[in-house]
Amino acid sequence: MFTTNEGTVDRALRVVAGLAILSLFFLYPDASWRYFALIGVVPLATGLLGTCPVYSLLGISTCPVKKS
Repeated sequence: MFTTNEGTVDRALRVVAGLAILSLFFLYPDASWRYFALIGVVPLATGLLGTCPVYSLLGISTCPVKKS
C-alpha cells in the first residue's frame, strides 16, 4: 500500500519517542495538558507502519540503499 521510507534506526526511535510521549497521558491523569500527549500516537504509528507521509511529500527516505 505505502512504500517504506523509514530505516530501522528511524523506526525504532519513532516507536520509543511515541511510547514515551503517549505514556505522559497515563502518568499524569489530572493534568490539564494530558490530551496533548495523545500526539504520541503519530510517531508510534509511523514507526510501526514504516512509512511517513511527510517524508513521502518531501521525497526523503532513510531506508538503506539496495545494492544491485
